[in-house]
Amino acid sequence: MSSAATRTTGQEPLWSVDDHLEDILTTVRPLEPIELQLLDAQGCVLLEDVTVPVSLPPFDNSSMDGYAVRVADVAGASEEFPAVLTVVGDVAAGQADQPYVGPGQAARIMTGAPLPPGAEAVVPVEWTDGGLGEGPVSRMRAHSASPEGAHGQVQVHRPAEARAHVRAKGSDVKAGDRALEAGTILGPPQIGLLAAIGRGTVRVRPRPRVVVLSTGSELVQPDEALGTGQIYDSNSFALCAAARDAGAIAYRVGAVADDAETLRSTIEDQLVRADLLVTTGGVSVGAYDVVKEALSSVGDEDEEGGGVDFRTLAMQPGKPQGFGSIGPDHTPLLALPGNPVSSYVSFELFVRPAIRALMGLPDVHRPTTRAKLSADKALTSPKGRRQFLRGTYTDGTVTPVGGAGSHLVAALAHADALIVVPESDTSLEPGAEVEVVLLG
Repeated sequence: MSSAATRTTGQEPLWSVDDHLEDILTTVRPLEPIELQLLDAQGCVLLEDVTVPVSLPPFDNSSMDGYAVRVADVAGASEEFPAVLTVVGDVAAGQADQPYVGPGQAARIMTGAPLPPGAEAVVPVEWTDGGLGEGPVSRMRAHSASPEGAHGQVQVHRPAEARAHVRAKGSDVKAGDRALEAGTILGPPQIGLLAAIGRGTVRVRPRPRVVVLSTGSELVQPDEALGTGQIYDSNSFALCAAARDAGAIAYRVGAVADDAETLRSTIEDQLVRADLLVTTGGVSVGAYDVVKEALSSVGDEDEEGGGVDFRTLAMQPGKPQGFGSIGPDHTPLLALPGNPVSSYVSFELFVRPAIRALMGLPDVHRPTTRAKLSADKALTSPKGRRQFLRGTYTDGTVTPVGGAGSHLVAALAHADALIVVPESDTSLEPGAEVEVVLLG
């Protein structure tokens, strides 16, 4: 951690948002790469470029159900004067042997089936009589119900140009092309592409395992009855969901009471399944803010790089923060304040970038933009503090949602952006251009 960090004893310096984040990102290292089966690699970051070993499609094939024909044989065909061709067989998808299509001949062909030798184009079945000797048909008869349809004659009512309705070999990607770049997050389309080119496993950085726990004797599990002075534990749910949204595998631990020994034991038990630990609550200066007390003896602080620093940041909300590493593997831990808005804003500013850094992504930050402030009155902000206000962003304009209170979780639910008020500004007038962090 940064040499500027101090323990909680004595007068602490005031950390800037940027310095605190830099300390986190210089400490957190990407997880070690592993080889995973495709479905297990979903959401992971690709570690190396993937080259296409075989072209897609690997052969010329039909994009329609119809008949494979020679162009000259259907030139000038019409409903009044159809081209009459001899059907020499079927070509189905996956079929190894195809009939040869000679002059005056056609082969019944299914979508995805290889274009048979001799054929130059495919005419859709709707352009034919389907071998029934009548007018145009709407679909092809199933081979199982009408095997004789693979022979006899077919009338073609329209001409076809060369390569009509033929998907050319390599028209998607060619052998030797780069299919995916290192750094790609593997979603369903990327996993589909890897499977299509024959890759069963892939080398990736795994999704970080993030353990989220909230502290406070007043916290009650949702669906349980509230007692006097109690509130529902929302932070652990919000932050667990936010960790998953960031790309992590997140585990939520039930709220821990304000007892240092219980909290210490819980954290030590969670280290076995954590690449990152996130606590919320208990980092302020109250008599029952026990996170500082508990973390002061978790792991071995005498080991190089061990221990947790508790800091005062020049920001609102989220002034009290903690960061460090604990346990034998120096697992990173971020201790966030307990007020719902403070904890969520802190997650977006500090925890989400840490998760993305563990994934090995080059860009760990939410996108930002400049927007015009739409408000009924000037926004005020404490001098020397960087304030983050909730807002809604639409077409270059941002509107505040709710007030500045760090307990206003209902307003947070309707926000899709954070309005940034710099440390140097104590007031922003309506119409001012402001920086906006986009959360959606």
